Amino acid sequence: MKLIRKYLLAGLLVLVPIGITIWVLHFLITSLDQTILLLPMQWRPTWQGELIPGFGIILAFALLLVTGIIASNVFGKQFVKAWDNLVQRIPVVGGIYKSVKQLTDPVLSENGQAFSKAVLIEFPHPGLHSIAFLTNKVEGELRTKLGEDHVAVYIPTTPNPTGGYMLLVPKARLVPLDMSVDQALKYIISMGVAAPPSPGTILPATFGLPDNRN
Repeated sequence: MKLIRKYLLAGLLVLVPIGITIWVLHFLITSLDQTILLLPMQWRPTWQGELIPGFGIILAFALLLVTGIIASNVFGKQFVKAWDNLVQRIPVVGGIYKSVKQLTDPVLSENGQAFSKAVLIEFPHPGLHSIAFLTNKVEGELRTKLGEDHVAVYIPTTPNPTGGYMLLVPKARLVPLDMSVDQALKYIISMGVAAPPSPGTILPATFGLPDNRN
């Protein structure tokens, strides 16, 4: 029985990641392929009465590309700004739209600072440590109220990193890590099983963080 269990676990270690990867890809491809439903019926390409698979993905790519080109010129930027102002004035919808924009803009923009560096902080109690990610500087009213220089950090939960905590932490209390953001996320998602790499080349501290590793 021990031998059978060993082989079963070995099989799971191989097949589970493959199965989840296939499921995620299938979900993404299927969802993108539904973009073809945006076209009028007479414009949808068919073969023997059936929609051509994959055409929706090409349409989604073209739609994203054209939208990006339009939004990048002067006229497009003015149009997007006017659209944002219009949508944000709609009750209920405006609140949801504004919240989503505040979340996606720092992550998707070219000069966004979301998850710029992995750091170590004492959380949730002194003497206990968690890996966190720098998201932005603390400026404006919060900087004035706090006095000391602070940064905003995100502490993801494990094994699901989409939930977590946002804290305002003094720069002096942070310990910069050599590991990349991807390596730190892998360590968190694996619940500590995937060991972080050995210290190598020291990466430059972001936002002027002190080096408290020693």
